Amino acid sequence: MAATKTTFTRDAGLQSRMLLTLFLLGALYVAFVGVLFAAGVQGITILLIAGGFAALQFFTSDKLALHAMGAKEVSAQEAPELHSMIERLCIQADLPKPKIAVAYTEMPNAFALGKSQKSATVCATTGIMKMLSPAELEGVMAHELAHVKNRDVAIMTIASFFASVAAMILQFGFLFGGGGHSDDDDGPGFLVILLASLVVYVLSFLLMMALSRYREFTADRGAALVTGRPSALASALRKISSGMDRLPQQDLRVANELSAFFIASPKKIIGGLFSTHPPMEKRIEQLMRLEGELQRGTLAAA
Repeated sequence: MAATKTTFTRDAGLQSRMLLTLFLLGALYVAFVGVLFAAGVQGITILLIAGGFAALQFFTSDKLALHAMGAKEVSAQEAPELHSMIERLCIQADLPKPKIAVAYTEMPNAFALGKSQKSATVCATTGIMKMLSPAELEGVMAHELAHVKNRDVAIMTIASFFASVAAMILQFGFLFGGGGHSDDDDGPGFLVILLASLVVYVLSFLLMMALSRYREFTADRGAALVTGRPSALASALRKISSGMDRLPQQDLRVANELSAFFIASPKKIIGGLFSTHPPMEKRIEQLMRLEGELQRGTLAAA
């Protein structure tokens, strides 16, 4: 039976938050560049060097992330069931088929990358494919495709790019600005650069965290709409959470840099301020509420 397209309206709350995040990041960086100009030529030199490295990272971020996870793109011959599942979900969600990758790790997780719908990559780990049933895995992959559909992956990539610029300037400042300068004029200039970079990094990080938590709820809802089985994704999230708790911390540490992009964070963080994801129990609670709405025939696309 041919798959049918599902009504997949964009979440107005997510769209407004993405626009606000971009606006605040833009305003933050206008002020940041102004501070660097005021600090003198050395600060601008550092900005250019760090910006060059960060731009390289930005345009190669997908390949770098996949390499960091030990993942590789797989063909339909290498992973026929995964390809078939994602093809079907893409038809239902009205999306172009992304590149498909597999990460060879026992960590049960999945993520999506890409700066546009046409350049997206979705990746599942071997751990998650072994752990979940087909219906549960379908819910997880629908969640990742919802990120692509909402274009929030691109916004997160841009936000993390900005944070990377500030982090690199901090590193360059400590390496080249702290020592070897006896001129009194150099010290205050570099101090301003370091303080401004620190402020930009922290604020960029907090903006990313706030957006990341909201986008997970939206992607969960999108997966529920596309698959029609919110309970399957809820079951998957329970298994993933339990499976990550059993893994040694050294196995999770390699994935920490990509934490915001995973369906479930490998980081163990006390408190919600610095968490990239909402509490798992709240996500499961929302999905079970959607399951009830679906059974009553009241589940709406918007």
